[in-house]
Amino acid sequence: MRSYLAAAVQMTASSSKEENLAKAETFVRLAAERGASLVVLPEVFSWRGPKGTGAQQAEGIPGPTSDRLSSLACQHRIHLVAGSFLERSDEPRSHNTSLLFNPQGEILACYRKIHLFDIDIPGQVTAKESESMKPGAEVVTQETALGTFGLSVCYDLRFPELYRQLAQRGAEVLFVPAAFTFPTGAAHWEPLLRARAIENQAYVIAPNQIGKNVYGYADYGNSMIIDPWGKIIARAPDKECIITAEIDRDYLEKVRRELPCLAHRRL
Repeated sequence: MRSYLAAAVQMTASSSKEENLAKAETFVRLAAERGASLVVLPEVFSWRGPKGTGAQQAEGIPGPTSDRLSSLACQHRIHLVAGSFLERSDEPRSHNTSLLFNPQGEILACYRKIHLFDIDIPGQVTAKESESMKPGAEVVTQETALGTFGLSVCYDLRFPELYRQLAQRGAEVLFVPAAFTFPTGAAHWEPLLRARAIENQAYVIAPNQIGKNVYGYADYGNSMIIDPWGKIIARAPDKECIITAEIDRDYLEKVRRELPCLAHRRL
């Protein structure tokens, strides 16, 4: 397919997995009704709860959440990116895992978040994903009927070498499901997303969490879809919603042909 409609879901996840999954299903249905062939959910869309309790919510793959999402993709005949949810690993820490489903409900790709956010600013904020999450080690692209997709999650956005590897492997659309918070989001979210699109001449689909989260601070929202020229072609308002935009593979090829910087790269 040379052109299709893509959707990004912006939502606020709570500590109720059932409520979150029901909300995600509603948004996916609305996106499909608008004609979307590809729908992307945000990071940790299915559960966000008290620190130290994530291991209790982690699941195997296949498992209840992946089975439910498989049925959702099949029901609406769409490609579905399950932004991320907690996957059991071989140790107490969980993987933060993103899945790609095809319209038959099959899992095409599984990406485990590589870069983990650890920060300690005395008197302000402390966050250590590495205490509860185990990093992945594999760069993941996947060829589909809609083109080649490159998977990433949230904090990965700050590491351009990952996206260059995805582009080198043929990625035309880069996924950045996120839970970017307000201070860093306001300063860095848009410029980083646009940079990843421009430097890799790829579409970027970045669904973010929105509003006050279970930890008491605000997620930035501003979910975006950006074209290979770096133009924002869809941006979410400050509420839970879906945004849509056309993915035009012919336009992507035109950008890469007329400004062939990917071919000019020297090592």
